[in-house]
Amino acid sequence: MNVFLRVAEAGSFAAAAKHLDLARSMVTRTVAGLEAHLGTKLIARSTRSLRLTSEGAVYLERCREILSLVEAAEGDLAGNQFQLRGLIRVGVPLSFGVRHVAPLVGEFLASHPGLDLDLDFDDRRVNLIETGLDMAIRITSQLDPTQVARRIGRARFLTLASPDYLARHGRPRHPAELAQHECLDYTGSSRPWAYWVDGEWRQVPVRGRLRANNGDALLDAAVRGLGICAQPSFIAAPALRSGALEVVLPEYPTPELGIHAVFPGNRHLSARVRAFTDYLAARMGDTPSWELNLPPQTLAGKPFSA
Repeated sequence: MNVFLRVAEAGSFAAAAKHLDLARSMVTRTVAGLEAHLGTKLIARSTRSLRLTSEGAVYLERCREILSLVEAAEGDLAGNQFQLRGLIRVGVPLSFGVRHVAPLVGEFLASHPGLDLDLDFDDRRVNLIETGLDMAIRITSQLDPTQVARRIGRARFLTLASPDYLARHGRPRHPAELAQHECLDYTGSSRPWAYWVDGEWRQVPVRGRLRANNGDALLDAAVRGLGICAQPSFIAAPALRSGALEVVLPEYPTPELGIHAVFPGNRHLSARVRAFTDYLAARMGDTPSWELNLPPQTLAGKPFSA
């Protein structure tokens, strides 16, 4: 099962053999023997690629469940002497992952020499079961209550503009005034910007000539004076500290963002995934490094409810 799992995740027999430190011929024979035992084809092979059959895809999920249970059982018996082994596949949002996850992985891997880490940088919310991810990091003000998740940190939404833009177009004094400004919005977001006004959440529609599906691109446009943006503190903090951007509407709290580790609902949480989640939670937590040395009034967030 472990050999089959490695072949499916690596996408080739040669890559799986290298990872397992086995001869390629041994890996091929092992999978062939498994298929003979089960009486069905698990992998469709060609000269250049391989893909799972429908039976292979179903069997792969069962293998993941069984192997994670075996790992958990061995870990419980071996206690601190048990060395974590295997691959962790993690989906991370692009900007957050590059800025705040990638710098942490070196220390984690050094502490766990038996582990491999595969980071998938993608802002899309993919199906963890279909993609084979062990976990994903989701940043949202409202997490789907049906998801299996653990909160590992937080951030704040900040409304931002450059001094140049504010000098040319004026500073909005109320969220409703954003309708008269160029706003840099996130592509694919149908939700208006939200502000806590007079004891309730107000949804504020915005408009603008520039939209993008990447927060760093929108932040850069704001720095260049192209409009007002709403960005999380983990992206905006350096521009705030340098003075390239200023917080707009600090008197009106914006939604607090939870940073969550999300897991497939049909799978036992393996010891290696728990270890990586614990590590991230310890490094991030509710006093994240990206919010250090920012003026307190810029971080007035509130838990959001629609």
